[in-house]
Amino acid sequence: MTLDKVKKEIPLYIKVNEEDNVATIVNSGGLKEGTLFNCGLELQEFIPEGHKVTLTDLEQGEAIIRYREVIGYAEVPIKKGSWVRENDVKLPTPPQLDELPIATKVKEELPPLEGYTFEGYRNADGSAGIKNILGITTSVQCVAGVLDYTVSKIKKELLPKFPNVHDVVPLNHTYGCGVAIHAPESKIPIRTLQNIATHPNFGGQVMVVGLGCEKLLPERLLSGDDPEANILSLQDQQGFMKMVDSIMNMAEERLRKLNERKRVTCPVSDLVVGLQCGGSDAFSGVTANPAVGYAADLLVRAGATVLFSEVTEVRDAVHLLTPRAINEDVGRALINEMKWYDDYLQKGEADRSANPTPGNKKGGLVNVVEKSLGSIVKSGSSPISAVLSPGEKVKEKGLIFAATPASDFVCGTLQLAAGMHLQVFTTGRGTPYSLQAAPVVKVSTRNSLKHQWSDLIDINAGQIATGEATIEEVGWELFHFILDVASGRKQTWAEHWGIHNDLTLFNPAPIT
Repeated sequence: MTLDKVKKEIPLYIKVNEEDNVATIVNSGGLKEGTLFNCGLELQEFIPEGHKVTLTDLEQGEAIIRYREVIGYAEVPIKKGSWVRENDVKLPTPPQLDELPIATKVKEELPPLEGYTFEGYRNADGSAGIKNILGITTSVQCVAGVLDYTVSKIKKELLPKFPNVHDVVPLNHTYGCGVAIHAPESKIPIRTLQNIATHPNFGGQVMVVGLGCEKLLPERLLSGDDPEANILSLQDQQGFMKMVDSIMNMAEERLRKLNERKRVTCPVSDLVVGLQCGGSDAFSGVTANPAVGYAADLLVRAGATVLFSEVTEVRDAVHLLTPRAINEDVGRALINEMKWYDDYLQKGEADRSANPTPGNKKGGLVNVVEKSLGSIVKSGSSPISAVLSPGEKVKEKGLIFAATPASDFVCGTLQLAAGMHLQVFTTGRGTPYSLQAAPVVKVSTRNSLKHQWSDLIDINAGQIATGEATIEEVGWELFHFILDVASGRKQTWAEHWGIHNDLTLFNPAPIT
């Protein structure tokens, strides 16, 4: 009998902490009424995979505990062995931001992890990239059609002449005109575009295509670079084909320079890795995210910078993060980002119930509190050394909170602006999300997802739930895979297929 067959026949659940009074059903397809566990627990009804079973009788109003934290209160009495449904759980109040402990549980730094490097591309400013890409920035959405047409020609006619260049990426977006360009919060999309234009994977070869009448002047994207040499305005060109030819000529000059670059050995301290989760389920916080957290600690010990984000999926667990802030200033900065986003949601008349998604709930997550507690696990245990506001570029090393919305596409765009070389993305429900400017390593929370999407999932953490692998083993596997991808020795599945999502700017300022 195969191991998989044995695992399917043995009823399994995961209890995260000894103090928890609920557990998560592991078996693919769920378990039927009357199922008896080795501990003596008997199911009172069918419970789907990933959903919670009560380990004790719960009275109305009694706290429901998972991760040793209160995820809600029972709306009705729930008998031992029953399914804990979304409607059975009352959402608890969020942590009070002005009462949070700061820098009270800063873990001692673990010994440095030495001897690890990657093969990257050294840039003139001292940074390193893991890709050799020509990124063509746009100052306004109006030019996107022309640029896409031209990039298609560049890839077909020019790129084969420059074998050391991996790709040509049009940095299209929906900003640039019809916006309140001087509104206070316009700084967020503008600095995002400024920082993406100089992403380390683009090798310092700046190129901006503008229209000529947009509110976002192309010069604002260049940070002191010579506008005449690096900006092309379509309104200055004589017809469509002249536009195309001018862009191609400008691109060819930069492709020639990029083609001269070679990979060199770089310390892991040059690496910036982003962390994100999407299509999360109840396994996210017990398989994939803990393994990512373990890998994050390894990366920090090796000198890398690690970004974790998603404000709305941190807010309800922020009381577990502020004690890890390296000092008072970092703790206050983290709280200020939470306050800013609370105000932002309030203005939009949105509340915490807007998260999780229907798919998250189908995967066993009952509310945003449970989702947040599972989400922050991917940050590992390292001290939080700095906090970034949306669109800012990272300067510090170590574990960094980069404030972003939870939206996969917006978070990815903002982490690119922060300087992320590569992103690790955990998923339980499954998503083909990816980025064109940086590889995305997809980590599944369940064996069944890896089997279903064998040609989209890079690392399977589902083995942790069935006892076939430990958190540490999957963490090390991910750590080595990250260095291999950064060095060009391995490709992610998304890179293999050439799939990616569009850049999506975060623009809280008015549209006029």
